[in-house]
Amino acid sequence: MKRLVLLVLACLFSLTMVAQEKKSKNKKVVIKVAGNCGMCEKRIEKAAYSVKGVKDAEWHVDCQDIHLVIDETKCSADDVAKAIAAVGHDTGKIKADDAVYEKLHGCCNYERMK
Repeated sequence: MKRLVLLVLACLFSLTMVAQEKKSKNKKVVIKVAGNCGMCEKRIEKAAYSVKGVKDAEWHVDCQDIHLVIDETKCSADDVAKAIAAVGHDTGKIKADDAVYEKLHGCCNYERMK
């Protein structure tokens, strides 16, 4: 009986270990972010760095994406996308608020998707 109880406990313990998702401290993430110019680049990267857990952020105007290195134990890619959308730039998942977009400088008004 004692062996049976130990066996059941060992099985349950191993199942909980398998079910946990491993979070990385240096995960590379790429997010689509709309923008046009150097001012956009500064604004987008500043918004990304404002999220606790972002270790590196580099926006590429030619590809319209931002390459990130994040600590998943502190933030997620969605957290960064929300911060970028909050400053007026549409991301692959989150659209910026129209009022914030309208306040961007004229050269920063990128073509928005419907």
